[in-house]
Amino acid sequence: METAIINKIVVHFKNETIMKGTTSDFFPNKTQFHLIDVEGKTEAIDVDQLKAIFFVKDLVGNKSRPDHYDISTTGAGRKIRVEFYDNEVIIGQTLGYSPDRQGFFMTPADPQSNNGRIFVVKTAAKNIKLL
Repeated sequence: METAIINKIVVHFKNETIMKGTTSDFFPNKTQFHLIDVEGKTEAIDVDQLKAIFFVKDLVGNKSRPDHYDISTTGAGRKIRVEFYDNEVIIGQTLGYSPDRQGFFMTPADPQSNNGRIFVVKTAAKNIKLL
């Protein structure tokens, strides 16, 4: 029997709402997945309502720690800069950016970030630039 991989996630919606919890059924080619919030309640999440899904190391995080993007950091994939409509900017690497998909995964350039990887929803990005 297969064991489902459970990911800790912080979901940022386009309307600036944030939800934290876990998921075991997110796939980048699906339009919906389920989030089990920190209180144990299951919510169906529509990907088209999202800005991004942050796959995190810890659900608590550290909001006071600024991200440190070092563009010279080496890693797998192409370097990418994403600017969202809310003016947040994230820099990192991607292996799978394609303009014809609903989104793509990227790894932040800050190795000390709480974010292990980020799924960016393309319609929430004002500007996507390969560096």
